[in-house]
Amino acid sequence: MPLLVLLAVIVVVVGANDHASHSIIKSACSSTLYPELCFSTIASEKVSSHKNAIEKSLNITMGIVRQNYFTVERLLKGESLRLRQKTALHDCLETIDESLDELGKALDDLRAYPTKKSLSQHADDLNTLISSAITNQETCLDGFSHDQADKILRHHLEAGQVHVEHLCSNALAMTNNLTRTDISNSKPLIHSPHGTHWPHWISAADRHLLQTGTVNPDVVVALDGTGDFTTVSAAVAAAPEKSSTRYVIKIKAGVYRENVDVPKKKTNIMFLGDGRTNTIITASRNVVDGSTTFNSATVAIVGERFLARDITFENTAGPSKHQAVALRVGGDLSAFYMCDFLGFQDTLYVHSNRQFFVKCYIAGTVDFIFGNSAAILQDCDIHARRPNSGQKNMVTAQGRVDPNQNTGIVIQKCRIGATKDLESVKRNFPTFLGRPWKEYSRTVIMQSTISDVIQPAGWHEWNGNFALNTLFYGEYQNNGPGASTSGRVSWKGFKVITSATQAQPFTPANFISASSWLPSTGFPFSLGL
Repeated sequence: MPLLVLLAVIVVVVGANDHASHSIIKSACSSTLYPELCFSTIASEKVSSHKNAIEKSLNITMGIVRQNYFTVERLLKGESLRLRQKTALHDCLETIDESLDELGKALDDLRAYPTKKSLSQHADDLNTLISSAITNQETCLDGFSHDQADKILRHHLEAGQVHVEHLCSNALAMTNNLTRTDISNSKPLIHSPHGTHWPHWISAADRHLLQTGTVNPDVVVALDGTGDFTTVSAAVAAAPEKSSTRYVIKIKAGVYRENVDVPKKKTNIMFLGDGRTNTIITASRNVVDGSTTFNSATVAIVGERFLARDITFENTAGPSKHQAVALRVGGDLSAFYMCDFLGFQDTLYVHSNRQFFVKCYIAGTVDFIFGNSAAILQDCDIHARRPNSGQKNMVTAQGRVDPNQNTGIVIQKCRIGATKDLESVKRNFPTFLGRPWKEYSRTVIMQSTISDVIQPAGWHEWNGNFALNTLFYGEYQNNGPGASTSGRVSWKGFKVITSATQAQPFTPANFISASSWLPSTGFPFSLGL
């Protein structure tokens, strides 16, 4: 073949390949919230399929996340930083690092797609990982919202964080489109949501130990020195990293005055107390005294597959100290059984990923269950406390920022009421089921008993009309004097759920894919309605 003809053939083939690649990118980006950004991000890449377009997008996003990390490190070298600003920048380093991990795992999961697990499991894991990466960008920026000096620092970070958030949003939309299409084209899997589906990582011996509740601990923490450690933090520090088997830390009766972090490398840890009134972990970090909300947590869980049983997590800062978290949990597939969470504003921070709370007690004042994980609270007692004068109580403040995130707070078969100190003066302190912290806030309360502490309107705005059309607040089959929906808000986003079919997506089996991991906890629970 003459050279000129050969070159012409190569040009035609390359042109056709370029055209095919552009067509795939355009099609993949059409389902995103930021299609122009989506297209421009991967337009120069050779893309062979919808899945390949997501892989390229995630790779580029990870490069930009790394740049943001260096930006934060540079800002930390500033001379005039105050304590809370330094703390907020360190929070950013932690959440950016988490995002890199999550996007890396999503990339690995996508490369294995659809062979390693069921389509629905792939879909849920991918959605969880990318949803969490989005939440982390918001968490970083939220740390700079307390005063004018914070806002100036936030300005230096905002463009980079928002850019990553939009890139992640696009990857999430493309991933959801891919998995939904594949799931709808495949034959549905038939399995009972009430069957026991043990995950591969739990051994037969562990199943027995967890289900019977007779657990032989790996180490014991005791204040009086009769155990292996006298602090919970020391026991966590000594635990193995990236453990694939359950590591049980028995915490004997006592009041442990410390802040405890379970970092991401400490996986499969269990805290086993001597009863919720006997084993108490308590501290008092708070925003007024210079902490960030994220860093104020008495106990912070990042390592995945964390379990806790028979313990109280407490923040005693009080209502005047504003945000003061008792427990922050971002560890994926974490579960809490018969635990108490005691605080005032921002008691329980369900930060990201998937969590389940059963037979727990949560007490607080403003936004006292908040965050952006996929969290289900089942058979729990949720009590508003007496706040400062002039304050209103909000049971929830859910923080979903993207309509494609699989996040939300579901309260099922619980009892919502008031503590004794609020009960006698409840008319002076209006209490609501929740308000929208972020634009796509999602909270569902179902099959629960709601006392008359809750105002007839049920829900409260955050700021004017913000999020009232984009939020999703649902109530289904609740009872009690505060459960009547006749006087509820008339927002576009509020729904009275009237059928089991509409409620089904919010059951544990569906909302947090609980049938694949919860049985391994040994905790009693119910997967359906």
